[in-house]
Amino acid sequence: MLQQTRVAVVIEYWNRWMKKWPTIHDLAAAEPEEVLAAWRGLGYYSRATRIHEAAKLVTSDAGMQGLLPASAEELQAKVPGVGRYTAGAISAIVFGRAAPMVDGNVLRVLSRQLGLFGDVKTDKVVVDALWAAADGLAKAVAKDAPVGDGRLDMRHEPLVSDRPGRWGQALMELGSTLCTPKPNCAVCPITSTCRAYAEGLQLSVQKGLAPEDLAPTSIAPEVVDVEDCCELCKPFEESGSGDQGSNITTLDKKPRARKQVSLQSFAFTKTVKSQGSSPSLSFTPNADAMEVIVNHARKFPVKVIKKEVRREETLVCVIRRSDGRYLIHRRPQKGLLAGLWEFPSLILPSTNHSTPKTRKKDAAQFISTLSGILGSKPKSSRDLDLKHVGELGSVPWLFSHIKLTMHVHLFELHTINDIANAHVSDPDRPSRWTDTVDEESMGTGMRKCWALVRTAVGSGS
Repeated sequence: MLQQTRVAVVIEYWNRWMKKWPTIHDLAAAEPEEVLAAWRGLGYYSRATRIHEAAKLVTSDAGMQGLLPASAEELQAKVPGVGRYTAGAISAIVFGRAAPMVDGNVLRVLSRQLGLFGDVKTDKVVVDALWAAADGLAKAVAKDAPVGDGRLDMRHEPLVSDRPGRWGQALMELGSTLCTPKPNCAVCPITSTCRAYAEGLQLSVQKGLAPEDLAPTSIAPEVVDVEDCCELCKPFEESGSGDQGSNITTLDKKPRARKQVSLQSFAFTKTVKSQGSSPSLSFTPNADAMEVIVNHARKFPVKVIKKEVRREETLVCVIRRSDGRYLIHRRPQKGLLAGLWEFPSLILPSTNHSTPKTRKKDAAQFISTLSGILGSKPKSSRDLDLKHVGELGSVPWLFSHIKLTMHVHLFELHTINDIANAHVSDPDRPSRWTDTVDEESMGTGMRKCWALVRTAVGSGS
């Protein structure tokens, strides 16, 4: 539930879910419609379908017998819909295994800690390197547990305790509260190990905003230009414009061969003086120096230009019978809003510059293709006892990759016969009439369309 959704929103859903299905066996026995209805309003409905399918598999599998595997590797291999983030979270938090859990926040934290200036969204080599770092850290944390804080399992695997889970959640919390896209470096508890912070501090020295004894030689031995030694980082130029770390210029350099990396690729240490503390640890930057540090840290990870969201227009044709029932279709079981119900809808061609007049014509033509469901076999919608009430309005809705505009058209059907009362058995596109639209499993955008219809019908339009 927490994937792509804020904790404050999830709490109420979680409590209702657990009250309804307290065990995995209870969830496995539920009907798909029940599960989708409980998820209504959370979005990304495929998550609900996957967790339901996973529950049914785990409870029916002779090997698992209703028990989830403890290791992240087995979770990914045996439970459908479980990726490495979910697998790591379950393994570490539930079973106390030394498994990494890496979400977008953690990728940002580790990118800054390691000074890895790369694309953490689409560059697989960079992402894998950060996962390798997270894995090494989780194992180190598990081994560092005090005596009595954990135990070895029957196969003498690494220490099992609550430390890996707490560590992983702490990294995620740090990324969501302090090490945000605009970090609060002044109060961050791990600046002493942060490469991006150290580099920003060096920049502040160069600008005369910090003491010279914090020059590079006192922060890291044999500091060299990262572009000359790192095969993962993208090159960038330092900008003196103070633009909050957004002015990044890619240099014209020949691409280097990529290679598999390990944590040794990121190894760097601070020189600790024999007497007293390191100047970099005892120095508190002033406001100007901190601004330089924060602006440098903001550059990590690489800012990727987002692809333009595709624009799409859809005609939502709501057909209301004289007995108050509405026709609904079920979406395919795969893809966007999989398995949810909706009013008959038609995606308009992308080249179509629609107007109310053209949309009315297109809606009427589309309705004529549904004549078998509506109860007759006419040549066009004019031959149906069907009235176009009008276009009730347009509902904008934004998905991660589509900016959708839904134009809602209301039709009234006055002919009711045996065909119109029947359920359509097309397995690819099930359809039926319902007088309980509010209880159907629909996406939030479609419910906004339904709200327009209720208002229009209630006012007698």
